[in-house]
Amino acid sequence: MSRFWSPFVESLVPYVPGEQPKGRTYIKLNTNENPYGPSPQALAAIRAATGDDLRLYPDPNAGDLSDAIAATLGLPSDSIFIGNGSDEVLAHAFNAFFRDKGPVLFPDVTYSFYPTYCNLYGLPFRQLALDSAYKLDPGDYMGPCGGIVIANPNAPTGIAMTLDKVEQILRQNPDVVVVIDEAYVDFGAESAVQLVPRYDNLLVTQTFSKSRSLAGLRVGFAVGQPHLIEALRRIKDSFNSYPLGRLALAGAIEAWGDREWFDFTRKRIMDERDKTADALGGLGFEVLPSAANFLFVSHGEVAAENLFAGLRSHGILVRHFRQPRIANWLRISVGMKEDCKALLDATECVISGKTQPVRAGSNDFQRDQ
Repeated sequence: MSRFWSPFVESLVPYVPGEQPKGRTYIKLNTNENPYGPSPQALAAIRAATGDDLRLYPDPNAGDLSDAIAATLGLPSDSIFIGNGSDEVLAHAFNAFFRDKGPVLFPDVTYSFYPTYCNLYGLPFRQLALDSAYKLDPGDYMGPCGGIVIANPNAPTGIAMTLDKVEQILRQNPDVVVVIDEAYVDFGAESAVQLVPRYDNLLVTQTFSKSRSLAGLRVGFAVGQPHLIEALRRIKDSFNSYPLGRLALAGAIEAWGDREWFDFTRKRIMDERDKTADALGGLGFEVLPSAANFLFVSHGEVAAENLFAGLRSHGILVRHFRQPRIANWLRISVGMKEDCKALLDATECVISGKTQPVRAGSNDFQRDQ
């Protein structure tokens, strides 16, 4: 009963994740999950870690994983923070860097967890409008504030910002932390990690959920200079000293090391994204330029709400956001070739008013394909 709640809980508006259906089989193009499975090396490591050692607590600092990431990035291990998915890492960052410092700045069309975090921690925030092409103007991010958060590539638009613009924002705000959320960076954007040694106010977050197909394990990390990482560790150790289990750590270490699988699968996704974007353009859609594993599209004649419902009736799930600026847009995750073909066939049926059902695509995939 709500009478037992702390007063602030009543006003919280929780983040709403994409639908995870039960019962009926759908082609899921609504939650930006990777259509290809995890690295076989990662799966083997997870199986090998399933033993008597599960009775023991995991390494609270995820040292082996931190070392592996740091070695690849050419940074010291104390520049890496490991968390239970990048959402948890972001939550800790909001708590560690933005309290009692003024409004947090982020775009008006972006990852909807940002205002949720601000409401959870009682942080004032200001949403700055993207331009008419849904691009960010670094010049808007000037003046007093408590911190800045930018998804790059942005979600749900998929548009990437160049590093010179990231640097402009960093230079304009030397006294507050700028968080660059790079959940989708591996699908065509340039990472700001290379800027970390030069900017003491930069924190970059990434995830294993998208490009490494480990959304079910919940592994994310942050990269920043050691003074920022220490703040995150203080927050973490005041909340949950053991965020990642042994299976997650084992799988993540091998997934990080399997560069062949990482490169092969993400290239497949990028190729299919570009082909699907061209095909949707031919069906009358406006398709924003995407550097992510999804497309953001709008049709000039058929409302997004009707397209969403029509595709669902054909067994295909996509994401529809109801915010005023993007109410006529859909976000469509990139699937395998068969899934994207089914999407295009179903979309053509919906636009033309046909009702012929579309068969769901296969999720089978072999490494040697």
